[in-house]
Amino acid sequence: MDGVRLNKIKSSKNIVFYGVVGLLAAVTLASLIIIVSYILVNGLTHINMEFLTQEPRRMGKEGGIFSVIIGTLMVTGVGIIIATPTGIAAAVYFTEYAKEGKGVSIIRFFTEILAGIPSIIFGLFGFAFFVIFLGMGWSVISGGLTLAMMILPTLIRATEESLKTVPMAYREGSLSLGATKWQTIIKVIIPCCKPGILTGMILGIGRAIGETAAIMLTVGGSLRIPTSIFDSTRTMSVHLYILASEGLSQEKTYATAALLIFIVLLINTGANLISTRLGGNYGK
Repeated sequence: MDGVRLNKIKSSKNIVFYGVVGLLAAVTLASLIIIVSYILVNGLTHINMEFLTQEPRRMGKEGGIFSVIIGTLMVTGVGIIIATPTGIAAAVYFTEYAKEGKGVSIIRFFTEILAGIPSIIFGLFGFAFFVIFLGMGWSVISGGLTLAMMILPTLIRATEESLKTVPMAYREGSLSLGATKWQTIIKVIIPCCKPGILTGMILGIGRAIGETAAIMLTVGGSLRIPTSIFDSTRTMSVHLYILASEGLSQEKTYATAALLIFIVLLINTGANLISTRLGGNYGK
């Protein structure tokens, strides 16, 4: 009888646990759907060809956001281009070359701390170092370098975890066939980690596109189309913040927010499809 009663108690606790977890998941999903739906309903109606192809006028009250879209793509692109090879190289070093010791532990510790630093701190550092000390000014390159520092921890962690999933037999087989360690890493290990590396890149892009504070302090807020990486520009997140905080145009605010959400969803959907295809090809 005691065993039957104990099983009933355990079963009741499991039901309560799953019920609480399910309720919290439902609340989270419902909140996300409500927020996204509200923005899309209020913003999609104001997105048209004029909005996408024209320059902002009267500080964003009129016209479109074409230069803002170009600025967003340039700043995000520079950040990803700088962070990706650096992050992959760091992850390869930690996983394949570095021996566990005090020095590596300290580096890992500071890498984890870097991931938790508020973005405004990165912005202040970027402003003091890139904009003023190095003389780059408010520019695409200053913002891109700052974003690269922000997304490096995410990219390193995702790549490192992906590298750890590669079976040791792959390394041993490649080395036994006469390949060097470097050739094994380039031609065997990294190709097996493409889905994980891509996941880290997408997480970095998502953070970069939505960043505001660090961008305002390093890129500036120019509404011109940047002709080089040393020109100032304005990203969509900064443009959205300025429109909303200064009350310039409610329609343009919702339209910019809806377009930003659409771009993030498009990037994530495309990345998932690519990652699934790469994983399927690897599996074959």
